[in-house]
Amino acid sequence: MRRLGLRARVTTAFAVGALLLSASMALVSYELTRRTLLDERERTVLRAAYYDAAVVRAGLDVENPDAAEALRTLDTGTSRRALMLLNGEWYGRVAGTGVTDAIPVRLNELVMAGEPAVQRIRLDDQPYMLVGVPLSESAFFYEIASLRELEQTFQVLALALTAVAIMVAGSGAALGWYATRHGLRPLTAVADAAERIAAGDFTTRLTPDTDPDLTRLSTSFNRMVDELAQRIDRDRRFAADVSHELRSPLQTLAAAASVLARRRENQDERTATAARLVADEIDRFQQLVNDLLDLARGDQPVHREPVELTELARRACRDRDLPESMVHLAADTPATWQVDRRRVAQVLANLLDNAERYGAGPVAVRLLRAGDAGVIEVDDEGPGVPVEDREAIFDRFVRGRAAHHRGGGDGSGLGLALVAQHAAAHGGVASASDRPGGGARFRVTLPGSLA
Repeated sequence: MRRLGLRARVTTAFAVGALLLSASMALVSYELTRRTLLDERERTVLRAAYYDAAVVRAGLDVENPDAAEALRTLDTGTSRRALMLLNGEWYGRVAGTGVTDAIPVRLNELVMAGEPAVQRIRLDDQPYMLVGVPLSESAFFYEIASLRELEQTFQVLALALTAVAIMVAGSGAALGWYATRHGLRPLTAVADAAERIAAGDFTTRLTPDTDPDLTRLSTSFNRMVDELAQRIDRDRRFAADVSHELRSPLQTLAAAASVLARRRENQDERTATAARLVADEIDRFQQLVNDLLDLARGDQPVHREPVELTELARRACRDRDLPESMVHLAADTPATWQVDRRRVAQVLANLLDNAERYGAGPVAVRLLRAGDAGVIEVDDEGPGVPVEDREAIFDRFVRGRAAHHRGGGDGSGLGLALVAQHAAAHGGVASASDRPGGGARFRVTLPGSLA
């Protein structure tokens, strides 16, 4: 399961915190309001019930009491119902089993025992408040007041508080997003600077006074970049110096090997074989020194110029006795690209050499476009490149499955590293994948070359 990012976690925490707080406040507010309104309504119903009970008691305190007439004198409106139990018989304008049967037994027992009682009940799935008042030993007054409007008020209040809680949670999420966006801005600047440094721009620095709380981080970051740039520059100068120093003795050795090669017919078989091996190793050594020099010059800026890439690719094929027909230019791709001629020529040469050395020979060189980027693809018919090696082979001194092996084979392990470096100098990338039908496909993308 993918873990949420810092911004998402902080935003979620703000939203959940705001929701819990608003929900708690909403529940407390709802309960307090509900109790207050119920208590107030209960007091109102009690006052009305006692008043009506007094009126009915006065109506019964005559020589010939008429219970029904006494109840009709009450002004109960539509929200209250008045009942009376007189000498075991029920009276009331709306008296009936539906109402009288709803009177709880316990409340009825209390009223008949001479104690007033109050209880909330449900009648026809509607809320009511029932008040029982004893009038005499044989007369008992009951009044049922509807609580429907109060219940509707509670529903509206619950909806309003729920909406408020949701809005507060949304506001909390927005606040969390805003806080993380501005709070992480210095870290975003650090990430952007690190990406530019990884791309080779060692002039990138952070402004120490951007955020007082991150001054130490900015200062440490800048110091790290300074030390890294100095270390890379020292390594580059060392490689260049060593390569230059090696060239003179290598040229002398190459000249001596050439003399031995021209006099091969005067040598015995063992001497001729040894001379040939020496000449091959000197050539390989010279190629390694040249590659090291190219790597040392990798920080030089790209010199873009119009280059007819189809001719450049065909020339690379001719130099290796490969058929020019393997070069294919896509229909929607111009033949002239804006690239560094020297770097792209070496990219083509190294990819073709790699295909001959490790891929059983190249079978196609394709030139195509991807937006404003030019793309070079070289296919071979070898065993392909395992997925786990497709990034490592572009590192220095790495060959195929021997991802960290530095010996054996006749390659220097720098060819594909130079391809990746030249692609990065153009702002592009180099990659390897499977070729449909078998083999490997090496792809170099050069952004801006077709703009």
